[in-house]
Amino acid sequence: MLSAKTTLSTIAVAMLLGNGALVATAGTASGYVVCNNAKDCWHTDQKAKYPDKLKAQVHPDDWYFHQTWSGKTDRNFRNYHDGNGYYLSGIWIEV
Repeated sequence: MLSAKTTLSTIAVAMLLGNGALVATAGTASGYVVCNNAKDCWHTDQKAKYPDKLKAQVHPDDWYFHQTWSGKTDRNFRNYHDGNGYYLSGIWIEV
């Protein structure tokens, strides 16, 4: 008959192995902040090809949090929008 200590140890090891497998197989979330020449910026989860007229700059998702803001910024941070497209002067253009 197994002792309670052996049973609990076996359960703990199984849980650790299960969690380790979950962590090893989990993908990292990737996102981007895109800004254009009209000073619109928005979050996206994919790198896309934008029209040359936008002069879009694609930044890593954490770029926004590393900006130093001195009260006001000349950029307009827009809400996330589903679908493929871009902002132009505050209007979402679907592609």
